[in-house]
Amino acid sequence: MIAYRSIADLNETIIRNMHRVPRDIDLVVGIPRSGLLAANILALHLNLPLTDLDGFLAGRLLNGGVRTKKHSLVLDGSQKLKVLVIDDSLWSGNSIQSARSRIESTGVSHNILYGAVFVNPTNVKQADLWFEKVRPPRVFEWNIMHCAILERSCVDIDGVLCRDPTPEENDDGPKYEEFLRTAEPLLLPTVPVGWLVTCRLEKYRRQTEQWLTEHGVQYGELVMMDLPSKEARIASGSHARFKAEVFKATDAMLFLESSARQAQEIAVRAGKSVFCLETRRMEQPGLRIPNRSDLKRALRWCYRKARGTAGRVVRTFVRSKRNNPDDPAHR
Repeated sequence: MIAYRSIADLNETIIRNMHRVPRDIDLVVGIPRSGLLAANILALHLNLPLTDLDGFLAGRLLNGGVRTKKHSLVLDGSQKLKVLVIDDSLWSGNSIQSARSRIESTGVSHNILYGAVFVNPTNVKQADLWFEKVRPPRVFEWNIMHCAILERSCVDIDGVLCRDPTPEENDDGPKYEEFLRTAEPLLLPTVPVGWLVTCRLEKYRRQTEQWLTEHGVQYGELVMMDLPSKEARIASGSHARFKAEVFKATDAMLFLESSARQAQEIAVRAGKSVFCLETRRMEQPGLRIPNRSDLKRALRWCYRKARGTAGRVVRTFVRSKRNNPDDPAHR
């Protein structure tokens, strides 16, 4: 099972662990690029000055506004400061080690702590400060399209790499072919993808491959639905099942899917993790797909509960009337 942390999780983890941050910190420094996200959140909550690593080495602060604590802070060497250099995660430790080397090479005299929000349990000793241990494999919401795990992932196309076609465009004809040529990109990966798995029809492979090449998408295999028409695809009703079968047949660890409903079904059918772009949630395997019988049982249960509740209300009302001597019915 893949450990997943969202931007909301990042914020909540920082808030939950702020008691670990020394209260005499003067400055928060973010390690580019994603470390700036963690540094910004922490600096905002603690109302501290903020800068990035290059800015710190150049003696430059980010403008924090008049409400920032110690807004008169300067980095000209006249003050000895307590500085927290932070990254979003510490995995191999290379980023923090690189930051440490760059800072130490300048000979600054500040008291510097190095930290991360999420750490690999095997490398916690490389940080002076950390908030949560996360075991591999793991992915983050903010870097999922640029993470090496995509090489062992299946990725949907419409709704992920590009927008979905409108009903008017989805005519299985000239308008759809125009969409395939000109679809605006959404999230383009910067690392190779193991498998692109789409319910686009096989007859549109050439247009799809041209679009992928035009936008620099690298991939190992493109898997498409081998059906004759849009009507046949709709009649099959097998969008999620098709994707789940491909996912299950590969050694992929993760599927990136745009539809919340399909993401849940793919996770259950394939028994693997699915990241949903619509909800920004990681759907995990282990839940059974509800069927029509489940729905009927649920409706019968609700009906019995409603009848029982209504009956109790009526009986209580009747008893109250009978026991009330001031009720006109007793006169």
